[in-house]
Amino acid sequence: MIPDHLFSPHFPFFPEQASTVAWQVDALYFFLVALTIFFTVLVSAMVIGFSIKYRKEKNPVATQIEGSVPLEIFWTVVPLGISLLIYVWAATLYFHMERPPKESMQIYVVGKQWMWKVQHPTGQREINQLHIPVGRNVRLTMISQDVLHSFSVPEFRVKHEVIPGRYTELWFQATKPGTYHLFCTQYCGTKHSGMIGEVIAMDPNAYEVWLSGGTEGGSLASTGEKLFTSLGCITCHSGESGARGPNLNGQFGHPQKLSDGTTVVMDENYIRESILTPQAKIVAGFGPIMPTFSGQVSEESLIALVAYVKGLQPAGSTAVPAAAPAKQGKTQ
Repeated sequence: MIPDHLFSPHFPFFPEQASTVAWQVDALYFFLVALTIFFTVLVSAMVIGFSIKYRKEKNPVATQIEGSVPLEIFWTVVPLGISLLIYVWAATLYFHMERPPKESMQIYVVGKQWMWKVQHPTGQREINQLHIPVGRNVRLTMISQDVLHSFSVPEFRVKHEVIPGRYTELWFQATKPGTYHLFCTQYCGTKHSGMIGEVIAMDPNAYEVWLSGGTEGGSLASTGEKLFTSLGCITCHSGESGARGPNLNGQFGHPQKLSDGTTVVMDENYIRESILTPQAKIVAGFGPIMPTFSGQVSEESLIALVAYVKGLQPAGSTAVPAAAPAKQGKTQ
């Protein structure tokens, strides 16, 4: 564990540690710094020492120094071992940070020059603010509306690219209430420096109070359901026998057999691609008859449609849709 005084407001050497992964990132960083300092001092000392010991006045005639097999093995094995330690440590941390826990609550984020737009499953919308509960895993599904952005919260030690045309994911768990900086760390235009916001980590009870503030348009999934009907999607994707489009009920997260013989898992990116470029991946047994909705729906509307399709359950199922809001004290 890294000493807390390094992150004190009175000694702002580093941003404070405010997530479960922050201390792990810092531990790896300080190990690399210490390792660099150690070998810098060691090599410098040896260079200076040998320069003095073997200077011309002491050794006017060069002498041949024979190699040492044990020494050769030592300085080959030790650096290799250190390199492997760094690789395994960093790779383990990377995979941990790249794989959101299954029980994570999901929030959608859209990056746009020059703001962050946030949509909660319960329907709340925010701009340049993100309210989250302390002690719960939060998964952000992010996409850019225009150019490449990068979502970064220094106190959480998390950062992830936000890419146009594709969903990316970032997760974290806040450990203490507070208001933390949110930055775009990828140059995205003339007002890049103004693309800032704040993450507000709240006590779970206070978060539930904030969450129950009500929304004008209903939950994200209910908004998606309205779009699904108004755009005519339900005409072909009715789930009935003989429908012109594949049944979507209960299919999220499951493999889909395509007409070219390949298989793809139905995830957020697949649903988005199917709406905008339906001819790219055609489900086996169905014709290429779906029109494109590119230019007809915004990124926010696409997110609502994705949330709705994710929550569709098999016919006769009584399970709660995945996009439904969680009850107080329970995880999604």
